[in-house]
Amino acid sequence: MTNAPKPWSARLAPYRRPDNKRAVIEIVITVVPFVALWLGILWLLHIEMLTTRIAGLLALIPAAGLMVRLFIIQHDCGHGAMFSSKRANDWTGRILGIVTMTPYEYWRRLHAAHHAHSGNLDRRGIGDIDTLTVNEYLDKGFTGRLMYRLYRHPAVMFGLGPAYLFLFRHRIPVGAMKDGSKPWISALATNLGIVLVSAVVIYFIGWTAFLIIQVPIVVLGASIGVWMFYVQHQFDETHWDRNEDWKHEKGALHGSSYYDLPKPLMWITGNIGIHHVHHLSSRIPFHKLPQVVKDYPELATTGRLTLLESLRCVKLTLWDEQKRQLISFRDLKNGQAMA
Repeated sequence: MTNAPKPWSARLAPYRRPDNKRAVIEIVITVVPFVALWLGILWLLHIEMLTTRIAGLLALIPAAGLMVRLFIIQHDCGHGAMFSSKRANDWTGRILGIVTMTPYEYWRRLHAAHHAHSGNLDRRGIGDIDTLTVNEYLDKGFTGRLMYRLYRHPAVMFGLGPAYLFLFRHRIPVGAMKDGSKPWISALATNLGIVLVSAVVIYFIGWTAFLIIQVPIVVLGASIGVWMFYVQHQFDETHWDRNEDWKHEKGALHGSSYYDLPKPLMWITGNIGIHHVHHLSSRIPFHKLPQVVKDYPELATTGRLTLLESLRCVKLTLWDEQKRQLISFRDLKNGQAMA
């Protein structure tokens, strides 16, 4: 008689042990290039030559990518995956939250809810991209449908929305009071840290240079981060179940993609593209995720999504419960949905 395979939680348990030395190295090799790029951009923009100023503007892109990597480190701290010490995780996460403009405790609670209910159709809406079923969309009036269409428009989803979220929404954790005072303390302390750090930098370089460099880095980084989160759950093969049929392992493995990016992009995004493994075991440090896929080749084909394929995910906006797949507004209009 063949023994049933162990659940993924058991198979992935050996990878969950934090590596303190490696954690410090990952922080250093992210922070140092980020600061160097920031200062390099400042220097290039002060040179009275068009080519150097263009180079400075182009350098904003990798700087934004490194901010995404800092966010992933903060994210791993929230899962208790970076360091063996809870205090080290929490204080690293709080400090990085000043750079990423993300209050650590507030975001951690929202993200924990996302992990607890990922793939559960009845538990949507906490730390997720808002997604309506076909019937929910059809039941809305003109205003409701218009607002949802605006929300799902690429210019809002990957442009205005991320900028609003990181620059403004994270400043005041509206709706978090039911979780106690920690989210508010976290947000206010992060705001204070942002003000103090910004004031010091502005003192030395001035308002104009600070805003020209920092705001685009934050906005670009936010857009990259939201894009990553989007394609990791809003893709052709994603899977959702109603509460009575939902299982955590199934939701994690089939409701999250393996965003198989080129190695440089995988590095700068902290391997978070290996998202199905992350959802199977969120305590695995991000730098160990590639080893998991290498050791378990079957995970390399589950929910795999290439960079080119991911571009087609933008049109997926509604969950068709009958077809059990995401569809576009055009599909609905053309009668390809089962209402």
